[in-house]
Formats: sequence, C-alpha cells, structure tokens
Amino acid sequence: MGKQFQILKLNATDSTNSYLKDLLRSENPMDYTVVVAEKQLKGRGQMGTFWQSDEGKNLTFSVLKFFYTFNAQHQFVLNIAISLAVCDTLNELFVPNVKVKWPNDIMSGSIKICGILIENVLKGDKVAHSIIGIGLNVNQTDFLGLEKASSLKSIMGQTFDLDELLHKILQRIRSYLQGIETKTVNQLLPAYEKLLFKKDKPSTFTNVDNEMFMGYIRRVSPSGKLVLELEDRVFKEFDLKEVSLLY
Repeated sequence: MGKQFQILKLNATDSTNSYLKDLLRSENPMDYTVVVAEKQLKGRGQMGTFWQSDEGKNLTFSVLKFFYTFNAQHQFVLNIAISLAVCDTLNELFVPNVKVKWPNDIMSGSIKICGILIENVLKGDKVAHSIIGIGLNVNQTDFLGLEKASSLKSIMGQTFDLDELLHKILQRIRSYLQGIETKTVNQLLPAYEKLLFKKDKPSTFTNVDNEMFMGYIRRVSPSGKLVLELEDRVFKEFDLKEVSLLY
C-alpha cells in the first residue's frame, strides 16, 4: 500500500493550505499528511479568488508531499497528476463530461465542481515539498450568485459519503504521485490534453488589460502554459496570469 496518509480533521480553519504551512513551521509533519476542514473560512482559489463552501457538505482538504529529486522545471507534472487523480475519481462515479479547465479547475460539462491550488516550495532548482489543496463541491446544493458552480449532488441527484470520497481521491493521488519525480511533463500531457475544457472550440478570452479576443485552445506547453491559436494561424503561449477564458 505504500505510505499511509495521516489525516488531521479540523472543525474550522482559514485555509487547509495555510494550516499545513503553519504545521511545517512549528512541527515536523509526515509525508502525506492530510488536513481536512469541516468548514474553511478563507478558502483561496487561484490568484486570490474566494472559494465558497457550506459547512460539512463539501470536501476541502490539503495534502503535504515531500520530494527529493523533483526538478522544478517539471513542476507542472504535479498539476497534471492531481487533475487526473480527481478526474479519474469522478469518472469512476460516472460524473458526466468531466473536463479540466486550465490550469486546474475541474468541470462537469460547463460547470465548475472542483478547484485545485498547488503551492510548491523550491530549494534551488528542486521542488522540496508541495501543498496540494483541493476543494470539491459534494453535497452543497445552493450556490448564491455563482451560476457557474455546482456540486456532485446537484449533478447526480444523490448524497455522497465525504469520507469515502476523500479516501478514493487520496488513493488516486498516491498512485499518480508514485515515481512522479522521474516523469516529464510530456509523458503525462496527452492524458491531460484529452480532458482540456473547450479544447479546439472557438472561445473568448481576456488578457491582462481586460481586452477580449478570440482563439482556440490547442495544447499545453511542457512548462504548463496554455497554447492558443489566434487569427491568421498565429500560435501564442500564455501564462496563468496572462489570460482567462470566458465561458
């Protein structure tokens, strides 16, 4: 089975990622320490967005993973592995049309059900450890003012056992992380690209100046940038902060 997860359950915390960071400063937590919060007070999404979650209805957890020979230039491998682990779990539950909205939101159709926030700590050119935060909407059915969000219960019409679901995802994460330090992005990219939301469909984006433009998502580069085809067959790579998809 490999290493066991050490699971810490909290009633409430600002953010499970922050809690793990504090733990690293004050104690010596084990590899695969998992922090699960019944209630997350200040859940963060990508780029400081807020993650809304009802108490005791969803999965909000973070996993601590130490590395020894993980080259920082391949760190996007981790985004791919975690995205695939979550997607595999959801596919196993027959969630319809599971996709990854680059870089790491998980969708069912055109609705977001899961957000992933990975924070890597580098030591020289290596990733020393990662804190992998996952927020999955499970049994919450009311999303005030968030028309693009939904949950497994809303989509599937059934209530899910949170512990069981957590263990399913953790098992998948562990199997994807085994030997991850030796993998390059190119080895895992094809599986990730197959799941890309809006791939090869005409889409509207905004850039850093909030200007709208049209393009097609064609692929993801080995460094994890989004490769868009713009007009006149021009291909351009965009970093996380440089582009957002309107959908």
